[in-house]
Amino acid sequence: MIEPLHSLAFSIQANPGVYAVLLGSGVSRSARIPTGWEITLDFVRKLAEVCDEPCQPDPATWYREKYGKEPDYSDLLDALAKTPAERQQLLRGYIEPTEEERAEGIKAPTAAHQAIAGLAATGHIRVIITTNFDRLMETALADVGIVPTVLSSEDHVHGAMPLIHTQCCVFKVHGDYLDTRIRNTPSELESYPSEFDSLLDRIFDEFGLIVCGWSAEWDTALRQVIERSVSRRFSHFWALVGEPGNAAKRLIEHRQAQTIRIGGADSFFSELTRLVEALNQFSRPHPLSTEAAVASLKGYLAETKHRIRLADLINNEVERVIEATSGPAFATQNCPALDTNTFTARVRAYEAACETLLAMAAVGGYWVEDWHYAIWQNALVRLATYRIDSGYVVWVELQRYPATLLFYALGLGAIEAGERGFLFLNQLFRTLIHREHREDKTAVELLPALCLFQNGTGAAKLLEGMSNRYFPLNDWMHNLLRHRYRHAIPSIARFSYAFDRLEVLMALGYNYNDNNSKDWYWVPLGCYAYNHDNRTRIFNEIRESISSQGNESIYIKSGIFGSSAEDCAKIMEDFKSWVNERSGKFW
Repeated sequence: MIEPLHSLAFSIQANPGVYAVLLGSGVSRSARIPTGWEITLDFVRKLAEVCDEPCQPDPATWYREKYGKEPDYSDLLDALAKTPAERQQLLRGYIEPTEEERAEGIKAPTAAHQAIAGLAATGHIRVIITTNFDRLMETALADVGIVPTVLSSEDHVHGAMPLIHTQCCVFKVHGDYLDTRIRNTPSELESYPSEFDSLLDRIFDEFGLIVCGWSAEWDTALRQVIERSVSRRFSHFWALVGEPGNAAKRLIEHRQAQTIRIGGADSFFSELTRLVEALNQFSRPHPLSTEAAVASLKGYLAETKHRIRLADLINNEVERVIEATSGPAFATQNCPALDTNTFTARVRAYEAACETLLAMAAVGGYWVEDWHYAIWQNALVRLATYRIDSGYVVWVELQRYPATLLFYALGLGAIEAGERGFLFLNQLFRTLIHREHREDKTAVELLPALCLFQNGTGAAKLLEGMSNRYFPLNDWMHNLLRHRYRHAIPSIARFSYAFDRLEVLMALGYNYNDNNSKDWYWVPLGCYAYNHDNRTRIFNEIRESISSQGNESIYIKSGIFGSSAEDCAKIMEDFKSWVNERSGKFW
């Protein structure tokens, strides 16, 4: 039989955002955060000390006998600290770590909190219900760049945005430790405000549920909400360290929940996250589907009668890429904090979505005919247009990465194709990209690797293993596309030469298309800046072609960086001097 944990991982990966998590005190236990009842009993001990009366070994009994009622968190907090500021200071000692505790990792988000935050950052978890009143979950979410909607009182819920419009919601059904309305005693846990009941009814009806660290024994109101829920549209999973109590057994049976035996919350959520990430990797296009797409492409390239089929094939794959990169995992706002892990993961996710399109472009660029131009140009425009133009600037700019990948994949094929390829390169470079509220630019001005980010190489240096590279994204894409072209260009040296040749032509085309660059203030450098032998060979080849063939040279006929041999020869000399002046530091 399939393990329940594996079934859960498949469900989460296939249905991002439809599972809610219900966390009990067991999830915070390894952080050594006391439960609400433990804090209440410590209040009783402090009160007994003030009264100069012994209360051990049973503080709750002492309190009942002395005051004739059950120990109540709110009453005791009010008795021990009269002002809000005093109450906050009193509670911080229980919840917030001291310097020594922080150094030891005590009262800090656990591996479970961090794993759940990671699933929220990728859009797999959207709703977190917790009976805990600490702030470990919110801290873990902040660490990955998420500011959640936190609901801990009736007024919060009453004014809350619909769950579908929130990136992540933390619903603290027992309250927050800095709010005296925390629910703690049996009488307080018997019922919820109507606002809580209504929202919980919706959550349990509309979402699947993952329960961990919650015994269900004491929380009468929460049990009642689950018991009256009859929806089965998504599965329920219940993680258990030992045997469930009677209350949990009834809920498991009522919800037909699958039980998962775990060693602890930390190991459970960490392994669940690992499995979901592995399944995301397996969601790349299957090699057979890529091969089928390339085979279809080859069948349509040769004859104009297949123009419509070719256009449909390429357009459909572009739309698939756009759809695959439009989900929560590619959000530009309320995103994970920018670091090597998050940046590299998102870059790889874009690459995975583009895998089939790049395989098609490698073939299409080499076998290109003039009637193919408009189809590929349209694909480039679609990918280069931002779907979201607001948010964290690096994530916004990274939306153009699939267009940059396509630009290079087509360009490398065209470089290998010779004369017909160079004619295509010129049209590809001049493809006009519309930019909302900004000046339209040509593809060669927007899509070279060094043009992707406004700050040049800064963000790209976050790529794993690229922090010390002069041109990190160029090197990264060289390694990526080298793998894609291993059959068409089996020699590594030949591939590197083709890659450098393409980037040299991009720089020349940039200068030619950008009116502001006529005096060589700036053009996008690339790997050729420190590949001295390749650069020298490329410059000599271009100069020899122009010198010997004049206006019949492919570099002139293509019109990539000029329209006459005389003009192009001067441009090359100027470019050579400019590059050599700047590339001395690279080799």
